[in-house]
Amino acid sequence: MSALDMPDPAKAVPAGEDNWLLYDGDCPFCSRYVALVRIRDAVGPLRLINAREGGPEFDEVMAKGLDLDGGMVLKLSGQFYHGQDSIHALALLSAATGPISRFNGWVFRSRTRAAVLYPVLRAGRNMTLRLLGRKRIRPE
Repeated sequence: MSALDMPDPAKAVPAGEDNWLLYDGDCPFCSRYVALVRIRDAVGPLRLINAREGGPEFDEVMAKGLDLDGGMVLKLSGQFYHGQDSIHALALLSAATGPISRFNGWVFRSRTRAAVLYPVLRAGRNMTLRLLGRKRIRPE
């Protein structure tokens, strides 16, 4: 399914869904990003899960063939959003409080800006992990 075919995450998120975000806890950028994202109350609780700790969510993502070194995964109302789509969805769902949140919202609420900027962010993440001596989530 392409990003254009994905449902709009900002529309009708049923209460009581098990929504979560699987991210790289060893990545300083990823960890800081998930700490800063403030999801609107309408979405309900969003569990933040470090992919490096494994677990059923990690196994579910691996079974779907999604590359966690290529981007974090958001599961929202049973729908999976990966990489630039997860950042875009989070921007649509985030409250714009504070300058960083407003900037994040402005940048990533646009699918086009997310598609252009996400590969740059991913490359920066990969380079930083190499410089810090940290391994990939799924070594080749």
